[in-house]
Amino acid sequence: MNIGVLKIYLRLPENTSLKGKRQVIKSIIARVRDRYNVSIAEVGDQELWQLATLGVSCVSNSSPHLNEVLSKIVDFVAHSRFDVELLDYEIEILPGP
Repeated sequence: MNIGVLKIYLRLPENTSLKGKRQVIKSIIARVRDRYNVSIAEVGDQELWQLATLGVSCVSNSSPHLNEVLSKIVDFVAHSRFDVELLDYEIEILPGP
C-alpha cells in the first residue's frame, strides 16, 4: 500500500475577500473530490484572501498510479475555470510497509 500526498499552492488574483476565497476553494474541493475520489482540504494560508494551499491524499497499491492521479489533479486545477493561478505544487509518494 502506498500513500500519495499532493500540496497545491494557489493564488487567487481576482479575489477581494475571504468570503470570495471560500466560494472558489469550496468549488475546487468539491469538484476534485467528486472527479478523482480523493481526500482534499485547505491546509494553509487560511487567513490570506489571495493565497490558498490545498492538501490532497490518496491510497493505492501502485506508485505510478498515484503519481498519475495526482498529476491529473494538478492539471485539472491549473487548467480549469476557477480563476486561480497555480504557483507551485509538491507530490510525495510514501511507500507502505
